[in-house]
Amino acid sequence: MQRIPAIDPGKATGEVRATLDVVKSKLGGVPNLFTTMAVAPSVLNAYLAFSDAVGKGCLSVKVREQIALVTANTNGCDYCASAHQALGKMAGLSAEEIEKALDGQAGDAKTAAALSFAQTVLAERGHVSDTVLASAREVGFSDTEILEVVANVVLNIFTNYFNNVAGTEVDFPRVTTRRAA
Repeated sequence: MQRIPAIDPGKATGEVRATLDVVKSKLGGVPNLFTTMAVAPSVLNAYLAFSDAVGKGCLSVKVREQIALVTANTNGCDYCASAHQALGKMAGLSAEEIEKALDGQAGDAKTAAALSFAQTVLAERGHVSDTVLASAREVGFSDTEILEVVANVVLNIFTNYFNNVAGTEVDFPRVTTRRAA
């Protein structure tokens, strides 16, 4: 059961209505994440701005979705795991790649290293060792890519925590995270 009620997009007014209309035009609908965030317009706007900025980085959409999946699984966020399974499919990830990503694994070495680094950032709350940072560089990550992995982890921590607190009703085909199971 949703613990913080979402707003009805049909009853939204002003800036919130305009923002939700933009979300609808981009996604074809307004997922519950957005209607719940809209209860606090500053939260919705902050999320959209951060998400938009991170989306313009150099990491591919597939890698960003894989980072989102491992972060959701680590934080036990069924809403985000479900949403990013759907978004990952839209980005071209196979069902096998999605399952692997939930567990922090990938078929190619560089993506696997990105997911491993993301898991370490999560586990160590950003306090990664010099050795971990050097390992990321050894597999070919630039400092830009390293920072973008961190930004994607943080963006997804935000939505994971938000949805876990709000109890956002899952409106995607449901994925139960390993932690939640």
